[in-house]
Amino acid sequence: MRIGLFGGSFDPVHIGHLIAAECCREQAGLDRVVFMPAAVPPHKLDRRLTPAEDRVQMLRLAIGGHDAFDVATDEIDRGGVSYTVETLGRLREARPTDERLLILGPDAIADFPTWREPGQILELAGLLAVERDGIDDLSSIVRDPAVAAVLGEDRLARLVATRVRMPAVGIRASDLRAAVAQGRSIRYRTPRAVEQYIAANRLYRVA
Repeated sequence: MRIGLFGGSFDPVHIGHLIAAECCREQAGLDRVVFMPAAVPPHKLDRRLTPAEDRVQMLRLAIGGHDAFDVATDEIDRGGVSYTVETLGRLREARPTDERLLILGPDAIADFPTWREPGQILELAGLLAVERDGIDDLSSIVRDPAVAAVLGEDRLARLVATRVRMPAVGIRASDLRAAVAQGRSIRYRTPRAVEQYIAANRLYRVA
């Protein structure tokens, strides 16, 4: 199977995540898109995340009814800091015949050289870039010397040629958390079921 792996904290999941996933499924011909919430993202060690069970439940509510979307709790179950290279190694052991593609936005691609064992990651999975129309500029990011050194000329060209384009959705999870904390509406920025779950469980409230 051709699998898109969509990692992140998803705190909370929002419409931008879902649109990106659906664009990847369609444009890249994916059989499945698997959302993989991190236990502790390496780049967010300074921020306390919402409990994992809440983030997982919000994801399940968000993707309910989509036959090609799944939520995998591998990193949550393992606990500790979630390193992509370790997750991919376990996935290859469990399902060696799957073709795995990491779904990455331009910011993640720019940071990719700083990830743990980026060369090994490239042995375990392909990269699938997502570009928001009018917001992101993948072509300029791949010209960064550090990115070019890690990915190599052929992989860079393939990354740009196969990039997935999505509408200019500028929603950020941090904006949703701030809105809830301030008592403002988040309707239409996350699925209604997720909005209701946040309200019912009093997530992101200051007190």
